[in-house]
Amino acid sequence: MQLQLLHFCLLLGISLAALLGNGLIISAVACGHHLHTPMFFFLLNLALSDLGSICTTVPKAMHNSLCDTSTISYKGCAAQVFFLLFFIGAEFSLLTIMSYDRYVSMCKPLLYGTLLGSRACAHVAAAAWASAFLNALMHTANTFSLPPCHGNALGQFFCEIPLILKLSCSNSYLWEFGALMGTAFLLFSCFVFIVFSYVQIFRAVLRIPCEQGQHKAFSTCLPHLAVVFLFISTSFFTYLKPLSMSSLSLDLALSVLYSVVPAALNPFIYSLRNQELKAEVRRLMTRCFQEH
Repeated sequence: MQLQLLHFCLLLGISLAALLGNGLIISAVACGHHLHTPMFFFLLNLALSDLGSICTTVPKAMHNSLCDTSTISYKGCAAQVFFLLFFIGAEFSLLTIMSYDRYVSMCKPLLYGTLLGSRACAHVAAAAWASAFLNALMHTANTFSLPPCHGNALGQFFCEIPLILKLSCSNSYLWEFGALMGTAFLLFSCFVFIVFSYVQIFRAVLRIPCEQGQHKAFSTCLPHLAVVFLFISTSFFTYLKPLSMSSLSLDLALSVLYSVVPAALNPFIYSLRNQELKAEVRRLMTRCFQEH
């Protein structure tokens, strides 16, 4: 019981940090008219995807910790798989777009307004959400069209496609495995694009004569890359590892690492270290305290 309570408190702390950090970002960018720029627009979208990811997984985990259970219904699992794939897919698309935004701002500043105007930003963000929706719909429909023959309950709060495929006795799961490989290739291509963008950014940063400017740029970019690497490595391993390697503790740890931890870290790495954003958050909080 003590371990379950510790699990509940840990998830509660992570979720509160994620909700507070992302909520502050959304409020600050929405209310601060001087923050209506491409970079902050994409940060707002990233915060929305992080909130969605946390709300999809953590409440069920906290409920299971308090009620001493580790199961989820088949229909509940389908809903969780769809929304998790939707928000995770949107997040990775947005991280790719944000790396391009930083590349243009650092390496092609004179073309920034042309390449990333307000209409272009809206179209790119809409494409990120739409592609994530279609990808989640395809995988969910593919996976849950397979009839389960080993029961219809999972011994884990966190629903993922590899676990669902283990319940199926149909050979049709090879179609879904092929679709997963296609999505993995697309995500890997995005990862290569992100790395290439940051290599170009680092090359531009090294040409900065001021050592303080170089340190500031590296201290901002390296944590971004660390979160992206954590996100993609754990999600790749989760979905592409052999089924024989699955275990309750390993699956749980990997799931938390790619869906919960980045959502809590992103606000502090991407946003709340930004001076303009911090100033807007302080202004909002001061105004709220004065009104009450």
